Amino acid sequence: QVQLVESGGGLVQAGGSLRLSCAASGRTVSGDALGWFRQAAGKEREFVALISWRFGSTYYADSVKGRFTISRDNAKNTVYLEMNSLKPEDTGVYYCAMGAVLIGRPQAYDYWGQGTQVTVSS
Repeated sequence: QVQLVESGGGLVQAGGSLRLSCAASGRTVSGDALGWFRQAAGKEREFVALISWRFGSTYYADSVKGRFTISRDNAKNTVYLEMNSLKPEDTGVYYCAMGAVLIGRPQAYDYWGQGTQVTVSS
């Protein structure tokens, strides 16, 4: 069983920064794609960023390119999402997830964390 636990969410002013963490435990070798997704109230869950656990290659949604950075620390089994220049539209519950392939579709991910709330005030 894979467990993913997000942390680091909170309330921040527009233009500010947050760093989210996702600690993985269990059978982490079961998937290579570590993704971040978010879900705003009343909206579908959407892709934010992903990273290859093995190779470190990264991919971003157009809406966050140049502002967010995904990274991982293999020794700590942790993936991070550095969020800069935050906008009110970035508000939502952020989830980390693990899947087998490098794709930004939520349906492709098998394991999910509980989510952490990010609120960006105007």
